[in-house]
Amino acid sequence: MKYNSTLDTKGLNCPLPLLRLKQLLQKSNPGEVIKMIATDPAAHLDVGVFIDKSNHEMLLHERENDLQYFYIKVS
Repeated sequence: MKYNSTLDTKGLNCPLPLLRLKQLLQKSNPGEVIKMIATDPAAHLDVGVFIDKSNHEMLLHERENDLQYFYIKVS
């Protein structure tokens, strides 16, 4: 999947991955895609709830061992 920027939050625990994502979303332009990498086991819950309540779009969420990958389209 094509993306414009990568947010590496490996090693960070709640709420830091979500806070970093929010900061990057504010700096990003509509239509851009952010690839976020997280190791926090609860990241999918935090990010999922935030995306559901925002105008941004979750394009894809994947898990590979201890890593989670999120592809988020900025609105």
